[in-house]
Amino acid sequence: MSDILEEIVARKRLDVAQAKERLPEQQLHCLVERQLEAESHSPAPRRSMQQALLQSSTGIIAEFKRRSPSKGWIKEEGRPDIIPPAYEQAGASALSILTDEPYFGGSQSFIQTARPLVHIPILRKDFIIDEYQLFEARHIGADAVLLIAACLTLQQCATFVHTAHQLGLEVLLETHSEAELDYATLEADMVGVNNRNLGTFVTDVQNSFRMAELLPADRVLVSESGIASPDTIGQLRQAGYRGFLIGETFMRQADPGAALQAFVQAL
Repeated sequence: MSDILEEIVARKRLDVAQAKERLPEQQLHCLVERQLEAESHSPAPRRSMQQALLQSSTGIIAEFKRRSPSKGWIKEEGRPDIIPPAYEQAGASALSILTDEPYFGGSQSFIQTARPLVHIPILRKDFIIDEYQLFEARHIGADAVLLIAACLTLQQCATFVHTAHQLGLEVLLETHSEAELDYATLEADMVGVNNRNLGTFVTDVQNSFRMAELLPADRVLVSESGIASPDTIGQLRQAGYRGFLIGETFMRQADPGAALQAFVQAL
């Protein structure tokens, strides 16, 4: 870890400690256990982000992202009851919702707001460094979680993947460089390649093309960040990607849903 990422993770440790004071682990676990028990009697299946990407003609994971550590506010007034449903209507395969507040202007409440309004899978995007956050994700209605290799040891990541699956959550495991290829051997549901260096926040979509040749061919691959044109998606598909996480390209527009709709039509 370095630079911005080190700062974010240090702050995240404090945030998790404070969350545990507000809602102790044992209480959160009990809430989730009751939730799992109630859902076991429901005929409604869990939403699978992996299957949504495999079955989708676009593979777009539309992101609700109001702020960036490097660029400041993108859409401070963005509302989780308006933009995520508009994304679904415009053809998104899945949603990514930022829950980190200090650096990304996110909130766990955004997932709770969007969940009853959409039918597609929701990824909780955050810097997960503690199993407590996996229980949080399940409690607020996420279908999948992001695990970032740069934030976790290989053993931590393997443990978190196992816990997530026990909770009925899918895992998008994010890599960035060749040094993290061992993480792709874990039993994650999807393997992501972040085109943004989390230390410097410099973005280069060519990173996805470099990494595609090194990752296991049987994985559901997701390219993250820096995708701004339909042509890029076509090229990434040829390289083996099935998912494409896009946030700022849409969120910077006056109407993110309409921007996604135009993007999908151009595909």
